Amino acid sequence: MPVLLAIFSLFVPRLVLLVVWFFTTWFRGMFDTLLWPILGFVFLPTTLLWYSVVQHWFGGQWTLWPIVGLVIALLIDVAPRHRGERGPAPPARERRSRRPAHA
Repeated sequence: MPVLLAIFSLFVPRLVLLVVWFFTTWFRGMFDTLLWPILGFVFLPTTLLWYSVVQHWFGGQWTLWPIVGLVIALLIDVAPRHRGERGPAPPARERRSRRPAHA
């Protein structure tokens, strides 16, 4: 089950954060104020999850592997999302004008 939750958190980290926050004691005592978890939820959800993993499983020690995981989590959070199947929008000069032609 933890592996499934970890895989699920790569696709929908905010949903995983909400489930973990409301149904477990995972985040209890980790932050002095609610500001950091709220900012993490809004801006860097995968990084917030990784920070909590380091606090629990690595004892808060930022050695090589926790830092590598942090870099990967940051890359996941700040990477631009693709536009979908249509691809990027064409440049403005290639778009067809909707104005009627003058005779």
